[in-house]
Amino acid sequence: MNKFSRALQHAGTTKSHGKKAFPSATLSAIQTTIAAGETQHRAEIRLIVEPSLDLAEVLSGMTPRERARELFKHYHIWDTEENCGVLIYINLADHQVEIIADRGIARLVPPADWHAVCKTMTDGFAQKNYHDSVLNGLQQLNTLLQKYFPEGESPQENQLPNKPILL
Repeated sequence: MNKFSRALQHAGTTKSHGKKAFPSATLSAIQTTIAAGETQHRAEIRLIVEPSLDLAEVLSGMTPRERARELFKHYHIWDTEENCGVLIYINLADHQVEIIADRGIARLVPPADWHAVCKTMTDGFAQKNYHDSVLNGLQQLNTLLQKYFPEGESPQENQLPNKPILL
């Protein structure tokens, strides 16, 4: 997709698209799934949905991956005791899901496993099934994290909010 087409795609994807794809019931279900998953592993998950980028970001060529890294820093997802933060970033205009994991987890989970979680979500999103797709992706992610970063002997304190962010 060229810059002009991408700019039009982002300009046409508004916050109302985000609210339609991720209504309050879906956001609540996401929060519940994240909280339940975090009882099975030591990772901390944040999920951020962004309908579109600003025109300046699109024209500068910012990729969803770059935006995800920016948000990872901005929301201090890296600031966990075991370097165990995981960001799931959903960009609706680009039809893309990115996972950014802190070094404590990134070195354990193979890139193909992260990609599989993203594909679960994007395949469902292509069918306009946001609710089930994101929950299925989160379940898949929780299973991975339980395998590679299982819960320790004593429960850990929740270090990042479980509530998803809709920008």
